[in-house]
Amino acid sequence: MSESVRKRELGRGERVLRGIWRLRLPLPWPGIPHCNAWAIAAEDGIVLVDCGMHEDGSMEQLERALEMVGLSIDDVRLLVCTHAHVDHYGQAATIVDRTGCELWMHPNYEHATRSVEDPEQAFQRRLEIGRTSGVPELVLRRYAEIAKEQRPGIARAIAPDLALLPGIEIPTDLGFWSVVETPGHAPSHVCLYQPERRILISGDHLLGRISLYYDYGWTPDPVGEFLRSLDAIEALDPLPRLCLAGHARPFTDVQAHIEANRELVAQRVAAAAVAIEGQPLTAYEVVPYVHGRDAIHAAAWLLAETLCYLRHLEAIGAARREPGDPERWVAV
Repeated sequence: MSESVRKRELGRGERVLRGIWRLRLPLPWPGIPHCNAWAIAAEDGIVLVDCGMHEDGSMEQLERALEMVGLSIDDVRLLVCTHAHVDHYGQAATIVDRTGCELWMHPNYEHATRSVEDPEQAFQRRLEIGRTSGVPELVLRRYAEIAKEQRPGIARAIAPDLALLPGIEIPTDLGFWSVVETPGHAPSHVCLYQPERRILISGDHLLGRISLYYDYGWTPDPVGEFLRSLDAIEALDPLPRLCLAGHARPFTDVQAHIEANRELVAQRVAAAAVAIEGQPLTAYEVVPYVHGRDAIHAAAWLLAETLCYLRHLEAIGAARREPGDPERWVAV
């Protein structure tokens, strides 16, 4: 069976509650087989929350998932993106072009669109971060070979028609959904909350499986932002009792997920702090302290995550950078 056929069979749609459907859309990434979009009934159509990655056959996947629950792409009256990562925003331009609907998204979306607008500059920026972080030249060359073969995953950079900020409400048949700013995972990240039914659409802020990722280099302290965003969800009154996440199945134990995320962040920040207590280290040398010995040559996102922990230690006054080529980190 070919890869393209296998992917086409992965698109799925299912009803979660009356008026809410989960659309499971395939992804080409090892370990992350799919992402979720959410269709919410709204008068004579639907509000679509997130829309999957743009790649060959991706619109057919979305259409297939919608068809399984008796819906059509032509039912989309509004597209809302929880954040501007490719698996949540990638097909936005295609959907807007086809349906004429508006796109609502947080205004801090440059972290996603710059790589589409100037891919060479974005690529060189990633290489420079690697060199500054102490990544060996051989590893960088291998990364460059792989990265140049990858497609951006976004059909076209498109600006939102409305900035999705606190105070904005999204009308649906289930009631109005309010916006909760939750940066950290991405500068553009928001969650959507329906207070009467206590339903949270969490994007990638809270996931069924505790998993951490931050966009590095766009804000001074993504880890600190993520922790404050956990506080913002915990402060919702009443606390959500059903969470519709960007990956995997819906879950109910929201408070437990908040606490588990805090605990994992604390463990990894502590691991980074211990690593630089004895001697100055590059970020690349800190990676195995945070993620295990086998992670030293692993994916670039582990380096980015480790850099975010070091930046957090710097922000709270527990670490400093020693300039050099590469730069090193030392405990304060």
